[in-house]
Amino acid sequence: MKPPGQCLQEALLCAQSETRLTAGVYESAKHMTEDPDSVSFCVLAMDEEFECDIALQIHFTLIQSFCFDNDISIVRVSDMQRLAEIVGNKADQLEDAHCVLITSPAEGSWEDPSLEKLHLFCEESRRLNDWLPEINLPAR
Repeated sequence: MKPPGQCLQEALLCAQSETRLTAGVYESAKHMTEDPDSVSFCVLAMDEEFECDIALQIHFTLIQSFCFDNDISIVRVSDMQRLAEIVGNKADQLEDAHCVLITSPAEGSWEDPSLEKLHLFCEESRRLNDWLPEINLPAR
C-alpha cells in the first residue's frame, strides 16, 4: 500500500484536475455551510509562522468540529508551503492553503482510489483514537 502522504498528493492532484478543490479557511467554511454533503475530505495545514495565530486556531477548531459532526475525513499536514505547491498553479500560488477541501466526484464518475485509501487511513486512525492524524507530504 502507498504511504498516506503519496495518496494525499495524488488525491489533491486528481481533485485539482477535476476542479473539486476549495482552498482557504474562509472559502472552505463557506463551502461547508452552503453544501456540506459535497465535502469528501479536509486537509488542515499549519506552519510555524501561523502557530500562534489565535483566530486561525479558532477557525481550525470549528472546521474540525464540523468535519467530525458530518463524518468528513480530516487530516493535518505540517508543511503548508508544500501543500500550496501541490494545489497551486505555477503562475498563481495559493495564498491561503491552511485549509483545503476535496469535494465528492460527480455522480457516475470513477471514484478516486487514492481518496478511498485516505478514507480508510482516517477510519483506522479514529479506531486508534487519533482523531486528527498528521500526514507528511512527499518532497518534490
